[in-house]
Amino acid sequence: MKNYLQKRNYVRDPFFDMFDDFFKPVFYDDSADSMRTDIKETENGYQLDVEMPGFDKKDIKIALENGYLTVSAQKSSKDEEGNDKNKNERYIRKECTVSCSRSYYVGNDVEKENVKAKYENGMLTLNVPKSQPKQLPSHNIEIE
Repeated sequence: MKNYLQKRNYVRDPFFDMFDDFFKPVFYDDSADSMRTDIKETENGYQLDVEMPGFDKKDIKIALENGYLTVSAQKSSKDEEGNDKNKNERYIRKECTVSCSRSYYVGNDVEKENVKAKYENGMLTLNVPKSQPKQLPSHNIEIE
């Protein structure tokens, strides 16, 4: 029986790279590669560990709106009349901007005052409390 699975050649071919760049925006969602998140259920709520290496605390914004907790970050660096430290090249102007954003549905009952955030060593930790079940009033009918 013939093996129909083809072995993949992991050596990059510039000819096929051209097609990868063309089809990538259509068929590939690279958002899964950024801001990887581990979500754990704790006794009182949920803990989200979001990987955000390279960002400073001041670069990160967290918003809670319509039941969605949105984490976004943007970092810009501009270097006027600088030298590249790794090469013997001189730049007149060098710019780099990186941004990413990801939203998590946490429900409409969560209030922003109850969400706790901590950023340390490239890891953003968010603690989101569980929504408390609402007590419905009992509608008992008395028997005469």
